[in-house]
Amino acid sequence: MTSIITVKNISKKYNITHERGGYIALRDILTDIGKHPFRFLKNKTKKIIGKETKEEFWALKDINFEVQKGEAIGIIGANGAGKSTLLKILSKITPPTTGEIKYRGRMSSLLEVGTGFHPELTGRENIFLNGAILGMAKKEIIEKFDAIVEFAGIEKFLDTPVKRYSSGMYVRLAFSVAAHMEPDILVVDEVLAVGDAEFQKKCLGKMDEVTKQAGRTILFVSHNMSAIQNLCKRCILLEDGKIKMIGETKEVIKKYLNSNLNLLNEKKWENLKFAPGNNVAKIKRIFSHKENGKISNTFDITKKIGITVEYKVLESNHAFTHGINIFNEEGINVFNSHDIEGSKEKEKMIGNYTSTVWIPGNLFAEGIFFIGIALLKQNPFFIHAHEQNILSFKVTDNMNGKSARGQHTGSFPGVIRPLLKWETKKLKEI
Repeated sequence: MTSIITVKNISKKYNITHERGGYIALRDILTDIGKHPFRFLKNKTKKIIGKETKEEFWALKDINFEVQKGEAIGIIGANGAGKSTLLKILSKITPPTTGEIKYRGRMSSLLEVGTGFHPELTGRENIFLNGAILGMAKKEIIEKFDAIVEFAGIEKFLDTPVKRYSSGMYVRLAFSVAAHMEPDILVVDEVLAVGDAEFQKKCLGKMDEVTKQAGRTILFVSHNMSAIQNLCKRCILLEDGKIKMIGETKEVIKKYLNSNLNLLNEKKWENLKFAPGNNVAKIKRIFSHKENGKISNTFDITKKIGITVEYKVLESNHAFTHGINIFNEEGINVFNSHDIEGSKEKEKMIGNYTSTVWIPGNLFAEGIFFIGIALLKQNPFFIHAHEQNILSFKVTDNMNGKSARGQHTGSFPGVIRPLLKWETKKLKEI
């Protein structure tokens, strides 16, 4: 099979500037060198410049892999693992510090909402602009124009400047252009999460069609393990800028989810600047706990599980609700749930809020489960904050006969194990 992308020894370095408090005199620097000359020479990653220090940060280190023609390959990892940096390098948006990449085909990328669009131009004009950027002839763009517009569902706004588009409309048009321009390689980031569920499903179907029927290659970054598993046979796991594992998607996802067990039962963001969210709301803390309020990462199969999220509303008069999604060890999406009362989407004022959802006992089977949390508007769909696989907990069955397994002590399959009510009666003889 032909390799369409070959990545050799890719690394990416950024220089981070740290501000130093107070004035630093030259004599202080010279004195420090005199006292600790070897330490000063050894520390090559930091350079003193006036009141600042510059530190080297390696977002990627020694990345090597090949992608075959017609392959859909997933790229997963925790936030900060280097996924987006890798895609920007692959998309030629930013150059690597070291290493090289060999391409054998035309590439299109969809990394951020509105990438490659001119805000002052209309949707119609941007289709032609984007196509030209991708190297398409005008005749070829015209042939695909109607299909692009129909797939994006923006007919009414075709001659409206895209700066007036919602984020969902941006994504629909951007994805439609990228997919219909028939690139040999399509690079897609988590940007699809901005679209509604129906459009996400439509996009995944299109990407599946692109690989299986048209024989094109896709690199897909997502926190949605179900989407990765459905689309990709092979997967790359990134951790701290390095490749942790490459292999069959199911095995890589299992490795990723189990490696996240150190997230355990609580996650806090002391500094809102780095907290998940936008200018409307930020998540401050999320934790799992027992009915008595005790934070825990292990729950008896018969007991309720509480998930509490604390967040801060930064702008008044925005209406949104809360939601969770739960995955098991194999990356299967067990279920999603939105706050029914919150779905009425009452406008919230500036301030701190807390919301708790209770998962009933005798619902999960034994095993390890992973929680994602979101602050979102349902109609039209828009996500203000979303953290996937941020918590993990274990459900245990002490075999006392009170769960749905009853007195059976052997293997008991299934992702969930609800304790259902049965009614049995003897029929009358005829």
